Amino acid sequence: MVHLLLIISSMGADRGPAWKLHVIDDSSTGADGVRLADVNGDKRLDITTGWEEGGKVRVYLNPGFDQAARKWPSVTVGEVDAVEDAVFVDLDADGATDVVSSCEGRIRTMFVHWAPKVAGDYMKAEAWRTEPIPVTESRAQWMFCLPLQVDGKNGIDLIAGAKGPGAELGWLEAPENPRKLNEWKWHPLCAVGWIMSIQAADMDGDGDSDIVATDRKGESSGCFWLENPGAISNGQAVWRRHDIGGLGREVMFMAQSDLDGDGLMDCAVATKPQEIQFFRRLKAGAESWEYRGILFPENTGTAKAVNAGDLDSDGKPDLVVTCEGALEPKSGVFWLSSRTLTAEAIWEPHEISGPTGVKYDWVELIDLDGDGDLDVLTCEERSNLGVIWYENPAKNKR
Repeated sequence: MVHLLLIISSMGADRGPAWKLHVIDDSSTGADGVRLADVNGDKRLDITTGWEEGGKVRVYLNPGFDQAARKWPSVTVGEVDAVEDAVFVDLDADGATDVVSSCEGRIRTMFVHWAPKVAGDYMKAEAWRTEPIPVTESRAQWMFCLPLQVDGKNGIDLIAGAKGPGAELGWLEAPENPRKLNEWKWHPLCAVGWIMSIQAADMDGDGDSDIVATDRKGESSGCFWLENPGAISNGQAVWRRHDIGGLGREVMFMAQSDLDGDGLMDCAVATKPQEIQFFRRLKAGAESWEYRGILFPENTGTAKAVNAGDLDSDGKPDLVVTCEGALEPKSGVFWLSSRTLTAEAIWEPHEISGPTGVKYDWVELIDLDGDGDLDVLTCEERSNLGVIWYENPAKNKR
């Protein structure tokens, strides 16, 4: 692996004005993540969020382009303490999209929030039902969950990861009747210190979904992928670990994108204190990665998440970065652009949030106002900005 530190240009220059902020919901405390799905079939992406300090799991229905700048229709689908993650999934395949939440702290349990079967009741809090998944109860401080069909039978399974002593990354095997939560089985895949990202991707080109993850703490910290052994029948097959990079570093949320235009998916990893680790894939299906370091500009918080998308409509991927520890006058959300689509690109910083907000989380890039460019959807949990989005100004178009 080649190690080359690539410092972004204009680190002390003016990054431009902040983008316009729109609040989707600020009714509770500790908004912790945004996960997306179209839950009502209107071809708009809706949101679920866990409010860690507020002890609520909420769903937000996308009201459409004309109403997106206002607060969105919402419903509390469950009340659980220390919720760290919430994700959409139709767990029982009844056509109604449920929510699975993962809780840390003293709760240490994953919950299913069962959606009402009658579509007209979806936004009625009293029509939802919350149940714990028994095999997860008091087992670990659960941090993140990814719905994924693993064994090719029954319903969709759940990949989950935790933090702290005894934490594991593994999968929950769905029984024949997913409603029988006491029949779900836990299959550990590897020990971890503090899981951040869990993503699915065919990393070796064999046609099945492997698991890509970032682990921010402990002896196993770094960015890696677990090779799907295929033909899983008893849940005991070994998933071989392949390291990507960042070993021994505090890696946070990551994104997969072709950042250099060579047709291969690269990995961008937000890494503390203030760096994006860009792992360039050198060859398809091979364990061959080249490292590039992209340093944060001045007056920003510490690394939390990164995602990739074309924000300025120039045909090249840009990087959007969120931070924590962004006490005023520091910025907590900014974006990086490059003038060339090469591995040696110089990345230039631009403002998004300004000094407002302290602790941001995962970030999604989506056109919420229908003007043809990507806006920035995230949440902020320390200043209680809540679930928010930043409107991409038209002048970014080229």
